[in-house]
Amino acid sequence: MPASAVSSSSVPTATPSFLLRLRDETFDLANPAAYNLYLLAGPARLYLAVADVERGKFVALEEYALTAGGVPALAAQHDFLGLRGWNAVRLAVTGRAFTLLPATLFRPGDEAMALRLHHTPTLAETVRHTTHPGLELVNVFAADTALVDWLASTHGPTGRLVHHTSALLAGLVHQRGAAAPRRLYLNPGQQELTLVVMGQHLEYCNVFSCTTAEDVVYYTILVMQELNLDPDQDEVTIWGELTPDSAVFSLLRTYVRNVRFGPRPGNVHYSYRLNDVFEYRYFELFSLHFC
Repeated sequence: MPASAVSSSSVPTATPSFLLRLRDETFDLANPAAYNLYLLAGPARLYLAVADVERGKFVALEEYALTAGGVPALAAQHDFLGLRGWNAVRLAVTGRAFTLLPATLFRPGDEAMALRLHHTPTLAETVRHTTHPGLELVNVFAADTALVDWLASTHGPTGRLVHHTSALLAGLVHQRGAAAPRRLYLNPGQQELTLVVMGQHLEYCNVFSCTTAEDVVYYTILVMQELNLDPDQDEVTIWGELTPDSAVFSLLRTYVRNVRFGPRPGNVHYSYRLNDVFEYRYFELFSLHFC
């Protein structure tokens, strides 16, 4: 559903092709200060959502295939990615180039040294960090410099850069009650798999490269064995890019007895335009609302 009309001077000369484009009719591009813009950027995809701040309601959800030039090139064609004046903009980057550190052991300025134990940043990457006060952790990660520069130049101080695991952890902390049981959470993405084990505290968080359903099952069982979780007894919650009849879910249920799809983050509303989207999709994107 098209958003409210904008002046001809702000309309791009070309319209990017989309994989998903859902917009509530109340979404008003003429008043960006009333909304938060959330972006999740991977090597080949960009996911975006818009939340009405006052109503605490998601009013737009879109997905695009990225081509040469990445997000900055897409923004040049998109009707609101390059729009200034949002209440807040949060951009999460995917990938394995991250590490979690106890907050007490982290000193600002040591980001590159801390990350180098797991990943050597390239000349095209910038190293940043995000704090998690509730978990007493710091997430140090690498991001494409061109993307970092685009965020800063386009959205200025309203823009905030995080790693996708920070969004996932923020969503899990928000979703779980104080007495929630120890549990494994899976989030398959574009050729990668994020696994989190959380009990009273975060016990495990890692991202694996995965290209097949067998890869997903292998890493799931491996982590369960290493952390003394029982595939026949312990429940596993899964979000991400799959369907109930997918090879990943079917094979996973063969080896793990209690697998269930997770719901969307609670305590926030969603436009009826999103009703046809599986509720376990886009959890990390929606969870940027709680970062």
